[in-house]
Amino acid sequence: MISDEAQLTESELASLRSAIESRLPDFKSDLQHLVNIDCGTYTKAGVDEVGAWVADRLRQLGAEVSARPHGELGDTVVGVLRGSGSLDALMVGHMDTVFDDGTVAARPYTERDGRAYGPGVDDMKGGLLAGLYAISALRTNGGLPFRTLTFVANPDEEIGSPSSLPVIREFAQTADLAIVLESARENGDIVSARKGIAEFVMTITGRAAHAGVEPEKGRSAILEASHKIQALHALNGRWPGVTVNVGVMHGGMRPNIVAEATSLEIDVRAVTRDDMQAVEAAINEIAASATIADVTATVRSTAWWWPMEKTPATATLAGLAIDLADRLGFALHDTSTGGASDANTASAAGAPTLDGLGPVGGNAHAPTEYMELDSIVPRTTLLAALLLEVSRRPSMRSDRA
Repeated sequence: MISDEAQLTESELASLRSAIESRLPDFKSDLQHLVNIDCGTYTKAGVDEVGAWVADRLRQLGAEVSARPHGELGDTVVGVLRGSGSLDALMVGHMDTVFDDGTVAARPYTERDGRAYGPGVDDMKGGLLAGLYAISALRTNGGLPFRTLTFVANPDEEIGSPSSLPVIREFAQTADLAIVLESARENGDIVSARKGIAEFVMTITGRAAHAGVEPEKGRSAILEASHKIQALHALNGRWPGVTVNVGVMHGGMRPNIVAEATSLEIDVRAVTRDDMQAVEAAINEIAASATIADVTATVRSTAWWWPMEKTPATATLAGLAIDLADRLGFALHDTSTGGASDANTASAAGAPTLDGLGPVGGNAHAPTEYMELDSIVPRTTLLAALLLEVSRRPSMRSDRA
């Protein structure tokens, strides 16, 4: 058990749980309302409808609310709450789903056998609500214990947060901690580390020629690409946890033409910043060398998310969460995952970050997506308790300000 600084009392834990448990019917009603809004990333009207609801709830909690507009995507909603503490906290949740318009009509919110089903119920309407209800419980049990708590509800996480990433980074740069409200893993784990992701396009240029009459005049970009694909896949395992995958290849015009151009789309995942940079250098080396004479290649980066590394401060956050869960009566573990989230952005900006603090669920992005209803109260209580516990630990203050 972690005991270096002040800990919550059993009475405080019980009070938080009681406050959240008493509002479980409201939570489920809100969950049904939000799930029954078609809000795929590119459905701006639906995402903004969710955003208006979140903004209204934040105002009820006493936040100063603003919207960061985007021309094609939904607005990013930012709520800043001010309290009596000395730390600055950031909470991030996304409002969009991966589902097309009409999904709600086809399979609206339902409850059966202890689970809630519907588009976005797990990813991540439950997490959004857990954040809001945890804040409410804190406010009714002694007030907000942070100097500032900024809640960012973003509209575009499912496509990599292109419009909201600068907003998240802005607040993470001065935050003493960041909590990302993705759901817990299917087995209940929270997430203390995520791999970084980089995406590249390698363009290979050869020389076209008639494949039947004078093939010797050609320089096949496709043949060169075959050598480069093997070299790229040979990078797997060169560094611990690194994966490299050529997932898409485009090239050639007709079977009777020696291919003049080919492009490869490459996915890279790595555990550490150093390894990401090392893989990038290796990819550039592969592009610079050629097996087929007179064939050239260039590489450009199309996406980049630094890893969410498990720093000592992140390990402290995870330890506190595990300790609190034990006191609340359930076992908790932290884990790492190969997928990215907004936690990568917050962590890369320097904020100690934990992810997976929402309720337990599974089958995200699938028609069978679900959330465990009996996880709402304990997981939301854990979130509120973790925030309160951290707020009392001066050692969590960042020296980046």
